[in-house]
Amino acid sequence: MPTLAIIGAGPLGRWLALSAARAGFRVLLEDVMPLNLHHAREAIRLELSPEALPDIDFVSTIEDAVREADLAIDCVPDELESKLEIFWLLDRMAPPRTVLATPTTRLSIADLAACTYRQGQCVGIAAEASSLTGGAARELLLRTTASTTAETVALVRNFWERLGFVPCFERDSAERAIGAA
Repeated sequence: MPTLAIIGAGPLGRWLALSAARAGFRVLLEDVMPLNLHHAREAIRLELSPEALPDIDFVSTIEDAVREADLAIDCVPDELESKLEIFWLLDRMAPPRTVLATPTTRLSIADLAACTYRQGQCVGIAAEASSLTGGAARELLLRTTASTTAETVALVRNFWERLGFVPCFERDSAERAIGAA
């Protein structure tokens, strides 16, 4: 069973954790704020009957979250400093096989990936949090870099398909613009 690390237990992180666990993933949900983890645990518990509790572990460190992760998705604010810091931490703490994904509508995944030792394993999720948590199956745009591996694309495609999305991939527009210059 694939293991998913989710960094950030706010509304998007909680939704991803619950959806991924229901789709058969083992989930480790992390947040540096203990109160956020408590709220996430209670919100998830309220959505499910006790016997239907999915495979979600609540952890308080990034290291514990990513130790066995196949895919790590951060749910931190879509701000350059926050994303750079989380990518730096994930890159250093996760096993070499771990794919890093981040929801961002404003930042270049190519720029974020360039700050890691795993440029071929970074994917941008080009969606607002509210559009991810919103309902029925729909298309989801995922941004890659020139070095994104086929294995990375396959893992990310499988993840989103199991959550009911139709993933579409395109190369990061900032990277395309540089190549065209």
